[in-house]
Amino acid sequence: MTTKRRKQTWLRDKGAEQSKASFPELFFDLVFVFGLIQLSHTLAEDFTSTAVAEALLLILAIWWLWINTTWVTNLLNTDSEQVRYLLFALMFAGILMAIALPEAFGDHALPFAAVYASMQVGRSLFAWLAFRDHDKRSASTFVRITLWACVAGLLWIVGAVVSMEWRLIVWSLALGFEYGVPLLRFRFPGLGSADKETLNLNGEHMAERCALFVIICLGETILTTGRNAVEHMGPDLTFLVFCGAFLSTVAMWWIYFHRGQEEAAEKAEATSAPEAVAHSLFTYGHLPIVAGIILTAVGEDFALSHPEQHTDLKSAFAIVGGPILFLCGNIWLKLEAAKRLPFSHLIGVAALLLIAIATPVLQLYALNLATTAALLCAAVLEYRALPPSSARPA
Repeated sequence: MTTKRRKQTWLRDKGAEQSKASFPELFFDLVFVFGLIQLSHTLAEDFTSTAVAEALLLILAIWWLWINTTWVTNLLNTDSEQVRYLLFALMFAGILMAIALPEAFGDHALPFAAVYASMQVGRSLFAWLAFRDHDKRSASTFVRITLWACVAGLLWIVGAVVSMEWRLIVWSLALGFEYGVPLLRFRFPGLGSADKETLNLNGEHMAERCALFVIICLGETILTTGRNAVEHMGPDLTFLVFCGAFLSTVAMWWIYFHRGQEEAAEKAEATSAPEAVAHSLFTYGHLPIVAGIILTAVGEDFALSHPEQHTDLKSAFAIVGGPILFLCGNIWLKLEAAKRLPFSHLIGVAALLLIAIATPVLQLYALNLATTAALLCAAVLEYRALPPSSARPA
Protein backbone atom coordinates (compact mmCIF):
# COMPACT_ATOMS: atom_id res chain seq x y z
CA MET A 1 0.00 0.00 0.00
CA THR A 2 1.44 3.39 -0.98
CA THR A 3 1.95 6.18 1.53
CA LYS A 4 -0.83 8.15 -0.13
CA ARG A 5 -3.22 5.22 0.14
CA ARG A 6 -2.26 4.62 3.80
CA LYS A 7 -3.04 8.21 4.68
CA GLN A 8 -6.35 7.96 2.88
CA THR A 9 -7.38 5.22 5.30
CA TRP A 10 -6.88 7.72 8.13
CA LEU A 11 -9.93 9.64 6.89
CA ARG A 12 -13.55 8.77 7.45
CA ASP A 13 -15.26 7.57 4.31
CA LYS A 14 -17.64 10.33 3.26
CA GLY A 15 -20.27 7.75 2.39
CA ALA A 16 -19.88 5.76 5.60
CA GLU A 17 -22.35 5.85 8.45
CA GLN A 18 -20.44 7.09 11.48
CA SER A 19 -23.16 8.33 13.75
CA LYS A 20 -22.06 6.14 16.65
CA ALA A 21 -19.02 6.76 18.80
CA SER A 22 -16.31 4.16 18.27
CA PHE A 23 -14.74 2.08 21.04
CA PRO A 24 -11.37 3.90 20.76
CA GLU A 25 -13.17 7.21 21.34
CA LEU A 26 -14.98 5.84 24.39
CA PHE A 27 -11.66 4.50 25.69
CA PHE A 28 -10.12 7.95 25.22
CA ASP A 29 -12.95 9.56 27.22
CA LEU A 30 -11.97 7.62 30.36
CA VAL A 31 -9.07 10.00 30.87
CA PHE A 32 -11.47 12.88 31.33
CA VAL A 33 -13.35 11.10 34.11
CA PHE A 34 -10.09 11.19 36.06
CA GLY A 35 -9.45 14.81 35.12
CA LEU A 36 -12.90 15.99 36.21
CA ILE A 37 -12.63 14.13 39.51
CA GLN A 38 -9.30 15.85 40.13
CA LEU A 39 -10.86 19.24 39.46
CA SER A 40 -13.88 18.59 41.70
CA HIS A 41 -11.70 17.47 44.59
CA THR A 42 -9.46 20.50 44.22
CA LEU A 43 -12.41 22.91 44.18
CA ALA A 44 -14.08 21.24 47.17
CA GLU A 45 -10.90 21.58 49.24
CA ASP A 46 -10.22 25.21 48.28
CA PHE A 47 -13.16 27.32 47.08
CA THR A 48 -11.72 30.81 47.40
CA SER A 49 -12.30 33.34 44.63
CA THR A 50 -8.78 32.73 43.30
CA ALA A 51 -9.26 28.97 43.33
CA VAL A 52 -12.59 29.31 41.49
CA ALA A 53 -10.98 31.48 38.80
CA GLU A 54 -8.15 28.97 38.41
CA ALA A 55 -10.57 26.04 38.26
CA LEU A 56 -12.72 27.81 35.68
CA LEU A 57 -9.66 28.30 33.49
CA LEU A 58 -8.76 24.62 33.83
CA ILE A 59 -12.34 23.55 33.00
CA LEU A 60 -12.17 25.69 29.86
CA ALA A 61 -8.83 24.09 28.95
CA ILE A 62 -10.06 20.52 29.48
CA TRP A 63 -13.24 21.16 27.51
CA TRP A 64 -11.29 22.75 24.66
CA LEU A 65 -8.92 19.80 24.51
CA TRP A 66 -11.76 17.29 24.46
CA ILE A 67 -14.05 19.08 21.97
CA ASN A 68 -11.23 19.71 19.51
CA THR A 69 -10.21 16.06 19.69
CA THR A 70 -13.86 15.20 19.01
CA TRP A 71 -13.84 17.41 15.90
CA VAL A 72 -10.78 15.54 14.63
CA THR A 73 -12.08 12.05 15.37
CA ASN A 74 -15.34 13.04 13.67
CA LEU A 75 -13.31 13.48 10.47
CA LEU A 76 -10.93 10.55 10.85
CA ASN A 77 -11.38 6.80 10.59
CA THR A 78 -11.00 5.56 14.16
CA ASP A 79 -10.75 1.98 12.90
CA SER A 80 -7.42 2.92 11.32
CA GLU A 81 -4.41 1.76 13.34
CA GLN A 82 -2.69 5.12 12.97
CA VAL A 83 -5.70 7.01 14.32
CA ARG A 84 -5.94 4.59 17.22
CA TYR A 85 -2.25 5.17 17.98
CA LEU A 86 -3.02 8.89 18.05
CA LEU A 87 -5.83 8.36 20.57
CA PHE A 88 -3.66 6.10 22.74
CA ALA A 89 -0.90 8.73 22.75
CA LEU A 90 -3.42 11.42 23.66
CA MET A 91 -4.75 9.17 26.43
CA PHE A 92 -1.31 8.75 27.97
CA ALA A 93 -0.61 12.46 27.75
CA GLY A 94 -4.08 13.18 29.16
CA ILE A 95 -3.40 11.05 32.22
CA LEU A 96 -0.18 12.98 32.85
CA MET A 97 -2.11 16.23 32.45
CA ALA A 98 -4.83 15.08 34.88
CA ILE A 99 -2.18 14.13 37.46
CA ALA A 100 -0.78 17.65 37.22
CA LEU A 101 -4.20 19.38 37.48
CA PRO A 102 -4.37 19.88 41.28
CA GLU A 103 -1.01 21.69 41.20
CA ALA A 104 -1.37 23.28 37.77
CA PHE A 105 -1.06 26.70 39.40
CA GLY A 106 1.69 25.45 41.69
CA ASP A 107 4.63 23.10 41.35
CA HIS A 108 3.23 21.25 38.32
CA ALA A 109 2.56 24.29 36.15
CA LEU A 110 5.23 23.53 33.56
CA PRO A 111 4.39 19.80 33.16
CA PHE A 112 0.71 20.68 32.82
CA ALA A 113 1.33 23.40 30.24
CA ALA A 114 3.82 21.32 28.26
CA VAL A 115 1.53 18.29 28.06
CA TYR A 116 -1.55 20.37 27.21
CA ALA A 117 0.27 22.29 24.46
CA SER A 118 1.81 19.15 22.97
CA MET A 119 -1.61 17.44 22.83
CA GLN A 120 -3.18 20.40 21.02
CA VAL A 121 -0.36 20.82 18.52
CA GLY A 122 0.23 17.11 17.94
CA ARG A 123 -3.42 16.31 17.26
CA SER A 124 -3.83 19.21 14.83
CA LEU A 125 -0.62 18.31 13.02
CA PHE A 126 -1.81 14.72 12.64
CA ALA A 127 -5.09 15.96 11.11
CA TRP A 128 -3.16 18.14 8.65
CA LEU A 129 -1.05 15.14 7.60
CA ALA A 130 -4.20 13.07 7.13
CA PHE A 131 -5.79 15.63 4.80
CA ARG A 132 -2.68 16.89 3.05
CA ASP A 133 -2.82 14.63 -0.01
CA HIS A 134 -6.60 14.26 -0.27
CA ASP A 135 -8.45 17.48 0.64
CA LYS A 136 -6.49 20.69 0.13
CA ARG A 137 -9.16 22.96 1.61
CA SER A 138 -9.45 20.93 4.81
CA ALA A 139 -5.67 20.62 5.00
CA SER A 140 -5.41 24.40 4.68
CA THR A 141 -7.82 24.80 7.60
CA PHE A 142 -5.69 22.52 9.77
CA VAL A 143 -2.54 24.44 8.82
CA ARG A 144 -4.12 27.48 10.43
CA ILE A 145 -5.39 25.48 13.40
CA THR A 146 -1.90 24.06 13.98
CA LEU A 147 -0.24 27.47 13.75
CA TRP A 148 -2.69 28.94 16.27
CA ALA A 149 -2.15 25.91 18.52
CA CYS A 150 1.57 26.70 18.44
CA VAL A 151 0.92 30.34 19.37
CA ALA A 152 -1.38 29.36 22.23
CA GLY A 153 1.01 26.60 23.30
CA LEU A 154 3.84 29.10 23.57
CA LEU A 155 1.66 31.25 25.83
CA TRP A 156 0.85 28.22 27.99
CA ILE A 157 4.59 27.53 28.40
CA VAL A 158 5.37 31.19 29.14
CA GLY A 159 2.57 31.30 31.69
CA ALA A 160 4.01 28.27 33.45
CA VAL A 161 7.39 29.93 34.06
CA VAL A 162 6.28 33.44 35.03
CA SER A 163 5.25 34.45 38.53
CA MET A 164 1.96 33.31 40.04
CA GLU A 165 0.53 36.81 39.68
CA TRP A 166 1.02 36.70 35.90
CA ARG A 167 0.20 33.05 35.29
CA LEU A 168 -3.57 33.45 35.38
CA ILE A 169 -3.35 36.44 33.02
CA VAL A 170 -1.09 34.74 30.46
CA TRP A 171 -3.06 31.49 30.49
CA SER A 172 -6.31 33.45 30.13
CA LEU A 173 -4.78 35.12 27.08
CA ALA A 174 -3.88 31.70 25.67
CA LEU A 175 -7.47 30.52 26.13
CA GLY A 176 -8.72 33.74 24.60
CA PHE A 177 -6.78 32.94 21.43
CA GLU A 178 -7.98 29.33 21.42
CA TYR A 179 -11.64 30.18 21.91
CA GLY A 180 -11.60 33.25 19.70
CA VAL A 181 -9.87 32.16 16.50
CA PRO A 182 -12.60 29.69 15.38
CA LEU A 183 -15.03 32.64 15.35
CA LEU A 184 -12.65 34.36 12.90
CA ARG A 185 -12.28 31.16 10.83
CA PHE A 186 -8.69 30.74 12.10
CA ARG A 187 -7.52 33.90 10.35
CA PHE A 188 -3.70 33.91 10.53
CA PRO A 189 -1.31 36.70 9.46
CA GLY A 190 -0.14 36.05 5.91
CA LEU A 191 -2.61 33.22 5.31
CA GLY A 192 -5.96 34.93 5.79
CA SER A 193 -9.07 33.06 6.92
CA ALA A 194 -10.01 29.46 6.22
CA ASP A 195 -12.82 28.86 3.74
CA LYS A 196 -16.30 28.41 5.16
CA GLU A 197 -17.66 24.89 5.66
CA THR A 198 -14.56 23.03 4.51
CA LEU A 199 -14.81 20.15 6.98
CA ASN A 200 -17.11 17.21 6.23
CA LEU A 201 -18.59 16.90 9.72
CA ASN A 202 -21.08 14.25 10.79
CA GLY A 203 -23.59 16.15 12.92
CA GLU A 204 -25.20 13.13 14.54
CA HIS A 205 -21.80 11.84 15.63
CA MET A 206 -20.89 15.23 17.15
CA ALA A 207 -24.17 15.28 19.05
CA GLU A 208 -23.62 11.80 20.44
CA ARG A 209 -20.05 12.55 21.48
CA CYS A 210 -21.14 15.67 23.40
CA ALA A 211 -23.97 13.70 25.00
CA LEU A 212 -21.44 11.12 26.14
CA PHE A 213 -19.32 13.87 27.69
CA VAL A 214 -22.39 15.06 29.60
CA ILE A 215 -22.79 11.47 30.80
CA ILE A 216 -19.14 11.53 31.92
CA CYS A 217 -19.79 14.70 33.93
CA LEU A 218 -22.95 13.27 35.49
CA GLY A 219 -21.08 10.06 36.24
CA GLU A 220 -18.34 12.07 37.93
CA THR A 221 -21.06 13.67 40.07
CA ILE A 222 -22.32 10.22 41.09
CA LEU A 223 -18.78 9.08 41.93
CA THR A 224 -18.11 12.21 43.99
CA THR A 225 -21.43 11.86 45.81
CA GLY A 226 -20.78 8.19 46.56
CA ARG A 227 -17.26 8.86 47.82
CA ASN A 228 -18.47 11.60 50.17
CA ALA A 229 -21.39 9.49 51.37
CA VAL A 230 -18.97 6.73 52.37
CA GLU A 231 -16.80 9.21 54.27
CA HIS A 232 -19.59 11.11 56.05
CA MET A 233 -22.55 8.75 56.29
CA GLY A 234 -23.89 8.71 59.84
CA PRO A 235 -27.02 9.08 61.95
CA ASP A 236 -27.44 12.75 61.03
CA LEU A 237 -28.85 14.29 57.84
CA THR A 238 -26.21 12.88 55.49
CA PHE A 239 -28.48 10.21 54.04
CA LEU A 240 -31.16 12.77 53.27
CA VAL A 241 -28.60 14.97 51.49
CA PHE A 242 -27.30 11.94 49.61
CA CYS A 243 -30.81 11.21 48.33
CA GLY A 244 -31.20 14.84 47.27
CA ALA A 245 -27.85 14.81 45.48
CA PHE A 246 -28.76 11.65 43.59
CA LEU A 247 -32.16 13.04 42.59
CA SER A 248 -30.60 16.28 41.34
CA THR A 249 -28.25 14.27 39.11
CA VAL A 250 -31.20 12.30 37.73
CA ALA A 251 -33.09 15.56 37.14
CA MET A 252 -30.16 17.02 35.20
CA TRP A 253 -29.96 13.87 33.10
CA TRP A 254 -33.70 14.12 32.38
CA ILE A 255 -33.57 17.81 31.49
CA TYR A 256 -30.74 17.32 29.00
CA PHE A 257 -31.75 14.01 27.44
CA HIS A 258 -35.54 14.33 27.37
CA ARG A 259 -35.53 16.43 24.20
CA GLY A 260 -32.46 18.66 24.10
CA GLN A 261 -29.90 16.11 22.94
CA GLU A 262 -32.24 14.70 20.31
CA GLU A 263 -33.05 18.16 18.97
CA ALA A 264 -29.37 19.08 18.81
CA ALA A 265 -28.61 15.90 16.84
CA GLU A 266 -31.44 16.57 14.39
CA LYS A 267 -30.34 20.17 13.87
CA ALA A 268 -26.70 19.20 13.33
CA GLU A 269 -27.59 16.44 10.88
CA ALA A 270 -30.09 18.43 8.79
CA THR A 271 -28.18 21.70 8.47
CA SER A 272 -26.41 22.88 5.32
CA ALA A 273 -23.78 24.64 7.46
CA PRO A 274 -22.44 21.87 9.75
CA GLU A 275 -19.35 23.76 10.95
CA ALA A 276 -21.28 26.83 12.09
CA VAL A 277 -23.96 24.73 13.78
CA ALA A 278 -21.38 22.49 15.46
CA HIS A 279 -19.63 25.53 16.90
CA SER A 280 -22.89 27.01 18.19
CA LEU A 281 -24.44 23.84 19.60
CA PHE A 282 -21.40 21.86 20.70
CA THR A 283 -18.09 23.74 20.83
CA TYR A 284 -19.50 26.69 22.76
CA GLY A 285 -23.10 25.68 23.51
CA HIS A 286 -22.29 22.72 25.76
CA LEU A 287 -19.73 24.56 27.88
CA PRO A 288 -22.19 26.04 30.44
CA ILE A 289 -23.92 22.65 30.71
CA VAL A 290 -20.65 20.92 31.53
CA ALA A 291 -19.46 23.67 33.90
CA GLY A 292 -22.84 23.67 35.66
CA ILE A 293 -22.67 19.92 36.34
CA ILE A 294 -19.14 20.19 37.73
CA LEU A 295 -20.09 23.11 39.98
CA THR A 296 -23.17 21.21 41.18
CA ALA A 297 -20.95 18.27 42.15
CA VAL A 298 -18.80 20.60 44.25
CA GLY A 299 -21.91 21.97 45.96
CA GLU A 300 -23.10 18.47 46.78
CA ASP A 301 -19.69 17.80 48.30
CA PHE A 302 -20.17 20.78 50.64
CA ALA A 303 -23.68 19.67 51.64
CA LEU A 304 -22.63 16.08 52.31
CA SER A 305 -19.57 17.11 54.32
CA HIS A 306 -21.38 19.62 56.59
CA PRO A 307 -25.16 19.19 56.21
CA GLU A 308 -26.12 21.20 59.32
CA GLN A 309 -23.76 24.09 58.71
CA HIS A 310 -25.34 27.44 57.86
CA THR A 311 -24.87 28.51 54.26
CA ASP A 312 -21.98 30.80 53.43
CA LEU A 313 -21.29 32.58 50.16
CA LYS A 314 -19.06 29.91 48.64
CA SER A 315 -21.50 27.10 49.41
CA ALA A 316 -24.42 29.07 47.99
CA PHE A 317 -22.44 29.88 44.85
CA ALA A 318 -21.81 26.18 44.18
CA ILE A 319 -25.10 24.65 45.34
CA VAL A 320 -27.34 27.22 43.63
CA GLY A 321 -25.03 28.54 40.91
CA GLY A 322 -24.31 25.12 39.40
CA PRO A 323 -27.97 24.29 38.61
CA ILE A 324 -28.60 27.84 37.30
CA LEU A 325 -25.64 27.56 34.93
CA PHE A 326 -26.80 24.11 33.82
CA LEU A 327 -30.36 25.30 33.09
CA CYS A 328 -29.13 28.38 31.22
CA GLY A 329 -26.96 26.14 29.03
CA ASN A 330 -29.97 23.97 28.22
CA ILE A 331 -32.07 27.03 27.41
CA TRP A 332 -29.46 28.11 24.88
CA LEU A 333 -29.18 24.59 23.44
CA LYS A 334 -32.93 24.27 22.86
CA LEU A 335 -33.25 27.78 21.47
CA GLU A 336 -30.48 27.10 18.95
CA ALA A 337 -31.53 23.55 18.07
CA ALA A 338 -35.32 23.83 17.89
CA LYS A 339 -36.09 27.56 18.16
CA ARG A 340 -38.17 26.92 21.27
CA LEU A 341 -37.96 28.66 24.62
CA PRO A 342 -38.33 26.06 27.38
CA PHE A 343 -40.44 27.91 29.94
CA SER A 344 -39.98 24.97 32.31
CA HIS A 345 -36.29 25.88 32.50
CA LEU A 346 -37.07 29.56 33.05
CA ILE A 347 -39.33 28.59 35.93
CA GLY A 348 -36.51 26.48 37.34
CA VAL A 349 -34.05 29.40 37.10
CA ALA A 350 -36.57 31.73 38.76
CA ALA A 351 -37.11 29.24 41.60
CA LEU A 352 -33.35 28.93 42.11
CA LEU A 353 -32.95 32.71 42.25
CA LEU A 354 -35.64 32.87 44.94
CA ILE A 355 -33.84 30.13 46.84
CA ALA A 356 -30.60 32.12 46.56
CA ILE A 357 -32.29 35.05 48.34
CA ALA A 358 -33.13 32.75 51.27
CA THR A 359 -29.63 31.24 51.60
CA PRO A 360 -28.61 33.27 54.70
CA VAL A 361 -31.27 31.50 56.80
CA LEU A 362 -30.84 28.00 55.36
CA GLN A 363 -28.60 25.18 56.46
CA LEU A 364 -26.71 23.34 53.74
CA TYR A 365 -28.96 20.29 53.78
CA ALA A 366 -32.05 22.48 53.31
CA LEU A 367 -30.40 24.46 50.51
CA ASN A 368 -29.41 21.24 48.76
CA LEU A 369 -32.93 19.83 48.99
CA ALA A 370 -34.44 23.10 47.78
CA THR A 371 -32.24 23.21 44.66
CA THR A 372 -33.03 19.56 44.02
CA ALA A 373 -36.74 20.39 44.16
CA ALA A 374 -36.23 23.23 41.66
CA LEU A 375 -34.43 20.93 39.21
CA LEU A 376 -37.10 18.24 39.60
CA CYS A 377 -39.78 20.86 39.01
CA ALA A 378 -38.11 21.95 35.76
CA ALA A 379 -37.79 18.33 34.63
CA VAL A 380 -41.42 17.47 35.39
CA LEU A 381 -42.77 20.63 33.75
CA GLU A 382 -40.68 19.95 30.65
CA TYR A 383 -42.01 16.41 30.44
CA ARG A 384 -45.64 17.44 30.93
CA ALA A 385 -45.38 20.23 28.35
CA LEU A 386 -43.42 18.17 25.84
CA PRO A 387 -43.87 14.40 26.27
CA PRO A 388 -41.81 12.09 24.04
CA SER A 389 -44.58 11.63 21.47
CA SER A 390 -45.46 15.33 21.27
CA ALA A 391 -44.03 18.12 19.19
CA ARG A 392 -45.55 20.95 21.17
CA PRO A 393 -43.12 23.51 22.64
CA ALA A 394 -42.36 23.55 26.36
